[in-house]
Amino acid sequence: MSADRRRSSSPFVRPYAVTRGRTAARTDFALEALVGTTAHAWESGVRLFPEQQAICRLCMNLTSVAEISALMNIPLGVTRVLVGDLAEGGFVIVQQPGHANGRPDVTLLERVLTGLRGL
Repeated sequence: MSADRRRSSSPFVRPYAVTRGRTAARTDFALEALVGTTAHAWESGVRLFPEQQAICRLCMNLTSVAEISALMNIPLGVTRVLVGDLAEGGFVIVQQPGHANGRPDVTLLERVLTGLRGL
């Protein structure tokens, strides 16, 4: 198989193609921000890109931005752009973690530590 044919048959889509050339999200979401799909995603009749549809299906249960990136095997920056687009359209809600004075919540850090110890 020639190099040109391998390149054209690759299932990998460049991240800039998925985000229409954007490299940064309009809103900076924390890695641990939780994303949930709204009813508007299914009722609107708007056609979403396949990646956006996958995010909406995945986020039927609250899912963190980092988990979305890992489960969909797409870069974190691309995930943030796609989630930002979905949030602007009202298809998902994003629950940012509470930070006091720029510091993460101590209970969140304790939960993370407990989870890491459980591995």
